[in-house]
Amino acid sequence: MPRPNRGASLEFIAERGKFYVVWFEAGRKRKRSTGTSDSREAEAYLSQFIAERHRAARPAGPRDPGQFLIAEALDYYGTEHAPMTAAPERIAYAMIPLLDFWGERAVGDVTKETCRAYNRWRNRSAGTVRKELSILRAAFNFAVENGRLTRAPFVELPEAPEGKDRWLTKTEAARFLEAARTGRSDVRLYLPLFIMIALYTGARKGAILSLRWHQVDLEARRIDFNAVGERRTAKRKVRGQPIPDRLYTALRLARRRGSDLGFVVHDKGRRIKDIGDSSSGSFGSACSRAGLEEVSPHTLRHTCGTWMAQRGVAMHEIAGWLGHTTARTTELYAHHHPDFMENARRAADRR
Repeated sequence: MPRPNRGASLEFIAERGKFYVVWFEAGRKRKRSTGTSDSREAEAYLSQFIAERHRAARPAGPRDPGQFLIAEALDYYGTEHAPMTAAPERIAYAMIPLLDFWGERAVGDVTKETCRAYNRWRNRSAGTVRKELSILRAAFNFAVENGRLTRAPFVELPEAPEGKDRWLTKTEAARFLEAARTGRSDVRLYLPLFIMIALYTGARKGAILSLRWHQVDLEARRIDFNAVGERRTAKRKVRGQPIPDRLYTALRLARRRGSDLGFVVHDKGRRIKDIGDSSSGSFGSACSRAGLEEVSPHTLRHTCGTWMAQRGVAMHEIAGWLGHTTARTTELYAHHHPDFMENARRAADRR
């Protein structure tokens, strides 16, 4: 198994305080300044540099995988398709390790063996590697669909990890809220509200952090998590969701600190890009103080659905509340329902 050709790479030159792109031409080492000391910006510059090196020599018409560079496929996908998606920055971050590993290799070099080698080299969770290789596969398919590539090679993905059935008990939820209210003065103005919205509506983290006050109708007691002009994705958001009583009280108090076009969950008026997880950020700090492990913002969404199922709410109603399909809701929450398999038990008794 040959080692991956890294091609152009980044090198930090301390005396100049900047990252440089380093590559070889005719056996001679070349350098070009990225103009920045920020690693993320330097990685983005490197991605653009690799793509631009081959753009001028790009032949017309669809090409064979052996004549089409992986960097070129990712550049085309990132330029023409990613900006039209709901989260282009996620695609951009996933491309960084893909470019680092595959370097300037051709699409035809992608095989089961090289995909497995990427998995070992990446040394991350199966879920992370699966998402990154899914973007690689999507880039190849996009190039085929748009007449750039004759065919797409098979991209082997790691098996999807099993979902964690982690949800909070009422005691844990109360302890978590208390920990959020006793944090830093700036954090306790927004984190408890984030937690309450997540627990009572089951909305996803991104939907909560992008929620603005004009989407909250306190008079009609409804929340619309679909922003005007927002691109629709497979992750459906609930329109006109009723506001439960306790959340309504919290929102009324928070509204006094907000503006009509401002964000509902904000840090002194500024949008919060990421609330963190169990190991970092304000969310993670509150988890530590509350003694909670393996808890993420998505755990709160799962807790909302679990509590509903435990109270006997019908699966189709939970699906409507969370924006799931009924089949997916049944898969996730049916075993929490008090009547789970009750009809099957009665049928067995009749036999």
